[in-house]
This record gives sequence, C-alpha cells and structure tokens, in this order.
Amino acid sequence: MAAVAPTILVVEDEASIASFVALYLKNAGYTVRTASSGHDALGLAAAEQPALIVLDLMLPDLDGIEVCKRIRQDSDVPILMLTARDEDVDKIIGLEVGADDYLTKPFNPRELVARVKSVLRRTTTDRKELESAVLRHGDLVVDAGRREVKVGEQEIQLAPKEFDLLWELLDHRGLVLTRDQLLERVWGYTFAGDTRTVDVHVRQLRRKLGDASPIVTVWGVGYKVAPARDAHKDAAPA
Repeated sequence: MAAVAPTILVVEDEASIASFVALYLKNAGYTVRTASSGHDALGLAAAEQPALIVLDLMLPDLDGIEVCKRIRQDSDVPILMLTARDEDVDKIIGLEVGADDYLTKPFNPRELVARVKSVLRRTTTDRKELESAVLRHGDLVVDAGRREVKVGEQEIQLAPKEFDLLWELLDHRGLVLTRDQLLERVWGYTFAGDTRTVDVHVRQLRRKLGDASPIVTVWGVGYKVAPARDAHKDAAPA
C-alpha cells in the first residue's frame, strides 16, 4: 500500500504565489490545501491537521504572527513563515511566536521544497527515534517522547525548534557546536543558512529557562552546555 502523502497547508493571499507554491509542492509529492486569509487558515489547520503550514506574514485579516500564536496554543505543527520584507525584525518576531523557519520573498521554490522536506524529516524520523529518551541536567529534565521540559516541578513551554535545539545541545554536552552545525542538525540545512535563526532561538531558551539555562556562548564559534550545578545545592556561580 502506498504511503499517504503529507498534507501541506499554504496560507497566502496572493493567488499567483499560492498557486506557484502549491504546484511545486504537489510535484514534490505532497497533498496541498490553500487558504487566503488568517481565519480560513485557522479553520483548515484544525480540520485538515496538516503535516506542515507555509504561512505568509501579511494577510488581509489576521496577520501571520497572530495566526501562528493561535495555532501554537494547542499544536506544534511545523510552521514555515513567508515575509515580503527583508528585515530582521519580521523574521525574529516570527521565530519568537513559534515559527520553525522563514523565507524572504522572492524565494526560490526549490529552496522552499527543500526546507519543507528537511523540517518534515526532522519532525517525524527523529521523534520516533527518541520516543522514550529523557535527558537530565541539574534541575532541568527534557523528555523527548512527551516533548516536555521541566525545571524542577515547573513545566516550561517551548516552541518546537526551541525544544529541538535544547535537546541537541544537551545531547552533545561537553562539545562546542557551531551555528552552522546547529542549523544542519536542528533545521536540517545542508547549506550555509542564516545563523541569526540559531541566535534568536538561544535567546528565547535563555529567557524561558532563566537560571536553569545551561547554554553558554563560545564567542566566535557557537554554543555549548555548561556543567550541571548540583540540583540540591544553591551553589554560587563560579
């Protein structure tokens, strides 16, 4: 029996771009649904349960940021955001509300398809492999099967790529990972991407985890995990 093609929801109010993107995704073997407004997108996302959402930032009713926020309230479906403006602020805001990645218009449709494939590969294969894995680091407990992060008894809500980045760093504790390595391991890129994506997600992790954040910047190289402090002692930082 042939495998069912994953469904991609394309949310784009410009009909020419929506049809163009849909054509390339269909040719790559995906089932495609389209929406031209934020409200339509929310309805289709709930009804279709897509494997991934391609979401335009600028929509006629709710903007992409608001749509992303609402979807993230009860779903960790991968979201690839499209922005027409090549401004860091748009990209960063998109990532901070839970988007997994972004592309700036105009974009190469082959790159879009490549990113969709890499995101889906990371969110299906890797999760199956890690269903029962748990990492502990001081007071920090990361459960891959539950996609759950706790500091002591407090659960910390992380966006999907924030979780994946934290897991990757903890799983390689003791090693320094460059931004390019993290882009490849977490986002699946095999080409030089925008390493600002990594920095934004690290910043978000530090904000959400507070003093429990184990991530240390290695200037000019990348990031690593600091040695765990004794979870039962309030040791003064070195």
